[in-house]
Amino acid sequence: MVDVICYLCKEENLLSPSAALKSPLSNILSKIPGLVIHLEPSSSLLDAIDLILQGAQNLVVPIKRRLGSNTRRKHLPKSGGASATTTIHGGGREFCWITQEDVVRFLLSSIGLFSPILAISIEALGIINPDVLSTDYHAPAISSIDLISSSLADQTSVAVVDAEGFLIGEISSFTLTCCDESVAAAIATLTSGDLMAYIDGGGPPEDLVRVVNQRLDERNLEGMLEYFNTISSGNQTISSFSSSSDEESSLSPKTTLSRSSSARLGRSASYSARMVRRVEAIVCHRESSLVAVMIQAIAHRVNYVWVIEDDCSLIGIVTFSEILKVFREYTMA
Repeated sequence: MVDVICYLCKEENLLSPSAALKSPLSNILSKIPGLVIHLEPSSSLLDAIDLILQGAQNLVVPIKRRLGSNTRRKHLPKSGGASATTTIHGGGREFCWITQEDVVRFLLSSIGLFSPILAISIEALGIINPDVLSTDYHAPAISSIDLISSSLADQTSVAVVDAEGFLIGEISSFTLTCCDESVAAAIATLTSGDLMAYIDGGGPPEDLVRVVNQRLDERNLEGMLEYFNTISSGNQTISSFSSSSDEESSLSPKTTLSRSSSARLGRSASYSARMVRRVEAIVCHRESSLVAVMIQAIAHRVNYVWVIEDDCSLIGIVTFSEILKVFREYTMA
């Protein structure tokens, strides 16, 4: 979804989003090779870590068993620590999808094996990266579109800071993933600070929706304005179904529940994602221990933790990739 949103935010696509959505899928495929890599189940954990350190985001591992002829697919779990599996149609094979989080979670479960390094601070380990993706709170959100794309590739986020460098929040690709494509209109018209408010919570505030409409009209982005209003109207229609009468609820409770869920997801699923992932900016301090940062990131379902001073000024970021590098070096010591 973040790839789709970034594609719609291109100037030519803002003029005609409906035409852009009919473009070939190849237009949004990542140009970065090796983000997803197939790995044999006989490979070692060190092999997996090495591939991640080389830039792999996800590892796809075949499971050595045949499925019954009647088995078509397995549904992916929506959350949780275990790796997701899915069946490839036609081949009858099942694959495991392994993420950076899965590897870090596994290492944390074997915490006793790495006790010498776990209590060391992230500053002493030298894993605080000061080269962060950041934007000013008052800057146009559209000016950060390349940063958002980079954060998706890096599995991090874009820090939103004020003029003094204090961390205000973040534009998270995890949160954007839970939005629909109409958020491209908000990115094209709002500041970074307003965009955080737009995507944060159960749905965009009405005053910001009006601002988006007004600015799309002022910029003569008629195609995006029409598309934005169509999506918004559709979501409002779904929402009205969810407030059905008690009589209808008693006649068809299952249908009412389904409509209510659709309304929430249609407006913006970032609410439920926020409750599960807690995607507000997750922070630590330079003296935080390695194990504390690992637990913090896993608990909040993010691949990174921002590092700040006591006054909230941004120092840098610690990522799963840097953490895995520490464990890799420890095994070679």
